[in-house]
Amino acid sequence: MESMIYRLAFFVIGLFVLAFGVTLTIKANLGAGAWDALNVGLTDQIGLTVGSWIFIVGILIILLNAVIMREAPKVLGVFTILLIGFFVDFWMLSIFQDFNTQNIFFKGVILFLGILLIAIGVSIYLQTSFPANPIDQLMITLHQKFGLSLMAAKTIGEVGALLLALLFAGPIGLGTIIITFAIGPLIQLCNPPVNAVIGKWVAKT
Repeated sequence: MESMIYRLAFFVIGLFVLAFGVTLTIKANLGAGAWDALNVGLTDQIGLTVGSWIFIVGILIILLNAVIMREAPKVLGVFTILLIGFFVDFWMLSIFQDFNTQNIFFKGVILFLGILLIAIGVSIYLQTSFPANPIDQLMITLHQKFGLSLMAAKTIGEVGALLLALLFAGPIGLGTIIITFAIGPLIQLCNPPVNAVIGKWVAKT
């Protein structure tokens, strides 16, 4: 029971950190990550909040993962995207709603910090064995199905999302390119040390 409490705590913390990172990359206004640019574009073109589109797009990706693996949809992933969507809307609408900066150096710092926090957040919550964010599950699906590295699998997913973001006029820019090709290697880099720390906590409880 105590082990489950620690796992749940790390799961929520990881998603909270991930959502913070997502918000920073959007607010840096240098071009959001591919999936986030898609969600922002859908918000601008159709309506609803970014968090709402995270949930809707996540449902579609759950179905895509099921088709690729030829298995039943991992419906528990719905809980994960609900939390991510809620946390992103919390950061976007409650904390950073009026945030804006024109300083290009500060924008770069915010973008880099956001990317790093996304990688750390993903690495934290994936160690808990709770349902993955469908986007990260897509990375795992491609990794397992085709024998790709996590870095390659993540990059493929990001490039696909980039094409969709362009269709919906999402905020694409230099930051998008940086995130697309940096997020996979950063997750690969953060995963071992995070695994070591989280693994010890879970093993002791």
